[in-house]
Amino acid sequence: MARVAFLDTVHEVLWERLTAAGMDCLHAETMSRDDVLAGALSTCNGIVLRSRLTVDAALLDALPELQWVARSGAGLDNIDVAEAERRGVRVISSPEGNATAVGEHAVGQLLALLHKLTRADRHVRDGGWDREGHRGLELEARTVGIIGFGNMGRSFARCLRGFGCRVLAYDKYTSGFAGEHGVEECSLDELLQSADVVSLHVPLTAETRGMVNARWLAEFAQPFFLLNTARGEVVNTEAVLDALDNGQLAGAALDVLEFEKRSLEGLAERPAALQRLLDHPHTVLSPHVAGWSEESYFKLSNVLADKILGQGA
Repeated sequence: MARVAFLDTVHEVLWERLTAAGMDCLHAETMSRDDVLAGALSTCNGIVLRSRLTVDAALLDALPELQWVARSGAGLDNIDVAEAERRGVRVISSPEGNATAVGEHAVGQLLALLHKLTRADRHVRDGGWDREGHRGLELEARTVGIIGFGNMGRSFARCLRGFGCRVLAYDKYTSGFAGEHGVEECSLDELLQSADVVSLHVPLTAETRGMVNARWLAEFAQPFFLLNTARGEVVNTEAVLDALDNGQLAGAALDVLEFEKRSLEGLAERPAALQRLLDHPHTVLSPHVAGWSEESYFKLSNVLADKILGQGA
């Protein structure tokens, strides 16, 4: 009988389906990394987690019977995928489960920026009624650039279809998607020249960490709105703030911040740049919840169950 340790809290449908399939599931949601390294899960064949623990060579050494790692979510930056695969350990994720939530959230934040919704809300609550000062911009008249056309980028493109805006998409590692959800496949240079809005949908890797820096922002032909629902460390916050102040950026909507803990549960630090971000009038912020919906909570686990049990890709 396969033994599976749940290292993070996920929707109960995953536990139920694995148990029904004859697997022996055990609760390890509060188990420390040191306990795992000491051999507490040495007989487990599978582990389920989100972002609480890092799966690296040392942890894999302590799991000699491990056959698969299932991460509830899309990002795999807390898992050494190459090392796992070298050992014959299958790495499973469920980006299909929260793609809809991410796409909708990105559109929501974009509309909040264009139509100054959060500023207008605060203004009215403070007793104001300045209509002209809160005149917005129409999405239909904008060109939206998507960087990264995987599950999340595709979902965002699908959500944009009804707005009538032009949508460009660039992906360094994927091609042949022209026309999908109405997008125009383009080069990065084309996107830099044309985009009024740029939405990031890339994984956090050595290549993308710090990708959005002062030099990258300066390459755009015109001021634009920046959206990030990917990973906080893709964006250099100081560079974004400077670009907002000098007019290179028209606004920024950030669901993720580079100051988050590795577990993604809260902030690891609160530097001066964070306060600048909180005080800036042209930012919209949320606490890493783009993929965090009632529906996605179930779907993330159900997709994992499909894949673990051989019913999915």
